[in-house]
Amino acid sequence: MEKKDQLFKEIFDTNAKKIFHLCYGYTGDEDAANDLLQETFLKVWQNLDKFRNKSLISTWIYRIAVNTCLTYLRSEKRQSKDELTDNIIENRPEELSEKNEQIALLYKSISKLEENDRLIITMVLDELPYHQIAEISGISEGNLRVKIHRIKVKLTELYNQHARI
Repeated sequence: MEKKDQLFKEIFDTNAKKIFHLCYGYTGDEDAANDLLQETFLKVWQNLDKFRNKSLISTWIYRIAVNTCLTYLRSEKRQSKDELTDNIIENRPEELSEKNEQIALLYKSISKLEENDRLIITMVLDELPYHQIAEISGISEGNLRVKIHRIKVKLTELYNQHARI
């Protein structure tokens, strides 16, 4: 196996699950998330020789994924978020456990957030270190902590609104 192939395989194996979650957080659609995952890693493959090790490779990949997701959301004529989210819930198996319902409700709530807030909270859920989230989102770590607190408050409000419905 060629050196670049082996390196790419390691990078993919290490990062694919987190990038899928990021893409799913943006789209709420498994097929679209898989497409965006593939598109992200195609860009990673095409630009791997341009990576300069100035940041962690995972940070670089997150930036590519975020840009890919934002481009997708801007270019697609998307359904309203409510219709999209209802489709997510409808496409799930009838016999959802309570935990799965809570997770679906969490993603429904996340889908109501602004794009940047969705990005940040998805990275928090993926347990990325705050310094890395700050680097990816382009804000200071101090501002990030305040922003995360505000996002959590907003997310709690949205979750509780949906839970009552």
